[in-house]
Amino acid sequence: MQRWRGRDGVPPGWGRCVVTIGVFDGVHRGHQQLIGHAVERARELGGLPTTLITFDPHPSEVLRPGSHPAQLTTLARRADLVAGLGIDAFWVLPFTTDFARVEADEFVHELLVDRLHASAVVVGKNFTYGYRAAGDVPELVRLGQRFGFEAVGLDLVEDGDRGRTVTYSSTYIRSCIAAGDVEAAADALGRPHRVEGVVVKGDQRGRDLGYPTANVAATAHAAIPADGVYAGWFIRDGEKLPTAVSVGTNPTFSGQQRTVEAFVLDHTEDFYGQRVGVEFVARVRGQERFDSVEELITAMDGDVANTRKLLGI
Repeated sequence: MQRWRGRDGVPPGWGRCVVTIGVFDGVHRGHQQLIGHAVERARELGGLPTTLITFDPHPSEVLRPGSHPAQLTTLARRADLVAGLGIDAFWVLPFTTDFARVEADEFVHELLVDRLHASAVVVGKNFTYGYRAAGDVPELVRLGQRFGFEAVGLDLVEDGDRGRTVTYSSTYIRSCIAAGDVEAAADALGRPHRVEGVVVKGDQRGRDLGYPTANVAATAHAAIPADGVYAGWFIRDGEKLPTAVSVGTNPTFSGQQRTVEAFVLDHTEDFYGQRVGVEFVARVRGQERFDSVEELITAMDGDVANTRKLLGI
């Protein structure tokens, strides 16, 4: 998959293609359906390449500074995920105040027509674009008729398996993660939620307790689950290791800073300085304050046993 950045990132001589546009944070099941439709349409049009346009930083951070939503996937992770879905070119457009002022018809003419030579554009039905979000799907259809591309707005993906009808969206998934419901988040994502970061030195209390942990300094704006203990996987260089993950402030020791600490089962390596991922499969329990170190160790023994059971190992 080709990766481009900036409005001048499209290589010279790029031919016609099918385009899909959005932030795509999470690349959840709704996004997967949208991308799948674009890839299939490209195949129907004679095997054209499929280009995905996304934005960095999140538009809300530029339009309303300080409002950056919790991030479900890093940009690099997003690129890897969409490559696996058949996207041929991943185009990142820096979202700036100047870019936010681009009128809707200019957005379409410059990016979709002049630079990408779009044959078809596939978006969600709630897609908006251009200055003050003046462009919508009906306007995109009208401009497509004018400039010679087809435009398709797909319905949002819904699911009723969990006893209520849920519309899959990044906002819904963020709310699940914030509540500690990582299983519902995984249902919507189609895979466990992952937090990425570099392993740094912490207080090193875990080693004294018999449970040395990897303290993961998560990337900026990462969506961190609610405080508690989780069963999950520790991802290092493609290797997937079972782990019990503690999220919180270590109240037994009057901690103040919120951390993500992974106890990797059956491993003694310290992992310092390595970039890793932590995937959250199921919540074991909420955060608790224990009256003694002995009570804490007993609870940790149970956490590890429950983690093994939940992961089926």
